[in-house]
Amino acid sequence: MNSPHTVRTGPIRYATAARFARPRPVPAEDTSPPSEGICPQPPSRLEALMGPPPGRHPQSEDCLHLTVTAPAAPGTGRPVLVWFHGGGFSSGAGILDWYDGSSLAAEQDVIVVSASYRLGALGFLLHEGVSEGNLGLYDQVEALRWVQAHIADHGGDPANVTVFGQSAGALSALLLLQSPQAAGLFGRVILQSPPLSIATRTPAEARETGRIFAAHLGTDLRTASAEELLAAHRRTAADHQRRTGNSLAPPFGPVRGVPPLPAESGTPAFGGHAPDMLYGWNADDMSAFPEGPSDRGSVAERTRRVYQEPLRDLHERWERQGGRAFGYRLDWRPPGAPHGATHCVEIPLVLGTPHAWRHAPMLGDLTWAEVDAAGRRVRAAWASFARTGDPGELPAPLVALPR
Repeated sequence: MNSPHTVRTGPIRYATAARFARPRPVPAEDTSPPSEGICPQPPSRLEALMGPPPGRHPQSEDCLHLTVTAPAAPGTGRPVLVWFHGGGFSSGAGILDWYDGSSLAAEQDVIVVSASYRLGALGFLLHEGVSEGNLGLYDQVEALRWVQAHIADHGGDPANVTVFGQSAGALSALLLLQSPQAAGLFGRVILQSPPLSIATRTPAEARETGRIFAAHLGTDLRTASAEELLAAHRRTAADHQRRTGNSLAPPFGPVRGVPPLPAESGTPAFGGHAPDMLYGWNADDMSAFPEGPSDRGSVAERTRRVYQEPLRDLHERWERQGGRAFGYRLDWRPPGAPHGATHCVEIPLVLGTPHAWRHAPMLGDLTWAEVDAAGRRVRAAWASFARTGDPGELPAPLVALPR
């Protein structure tokens, strides 16, 4: 819904894709209306924190849509922020009202794009003769190509694009920096709570997961119904957790060495130079996930291992390659929220509406006015970074990390 200060356009279909095929840009002559669908998916494992998804969207494989939110006042050359949502590469959609960019666009005079991509087996299955893997990443590349081609029509500057994302969306942004297909499509990244240890898996691991998934499905992957695919996903996820002992890693996700990713991981960079990066984590990120055999200890200990230490190492590698990196920790613990500064709690500070977040247990007893007051400061830092590559002095509730 448009506010008096912004225009939110969408959903816009940015690409189409047959099942287990790469996306194709929408031809100019295609005037068919978008489906408003979201990728078929199981319930989010984080509903206990975020609440149920806002709005009613049909689940559909015609799901490659995005929204564009721009200030209502005419303008050109505005910085562009492209959002990729989290959800463990298994759930979520960019067109949900959780990710409405109206406040960010109106306050900071920027353009906000929020894109959906394929999830689970539909987006990341690797199975010989059926799916090449990493199709969800190809979707994201196609969304960025749409931005390059069309964002000027909405007042945005295609030469000043920042990709920002949370959790799996942050991992996506980091991986796209390594993809030749994404080179030149964006120049800065904001990484909110990326669990770097689960960013990718090897082709051998992905093929084994694909074999298990196909066995659980027991029918032709190309013609199975969405319900059958989701039932097989649930069984594969349970097997994956038993085999790995990891409560955080999803069964399907990006595969290293499978296009559009290179074979070797390293410091993400375009042309040998790391771009500007703003990154951080929430002090109690791991309170969202149960202990597992491979990750035991207090919430603080687990958060340090999964988020703080890997991100500190990334920061050091980034600066060795000449890039600027700005780090933060979010210590924001809403009163009455049992999980503290948990995974996803920063999202309402950046995106979304009071209606979309009204049933979010992670916000505890706070009023929306209190959430919005903290959010205004965070949104100003995010927009400053998108505009200049420097967030400035990070405000509370963010704690700036030493550089």
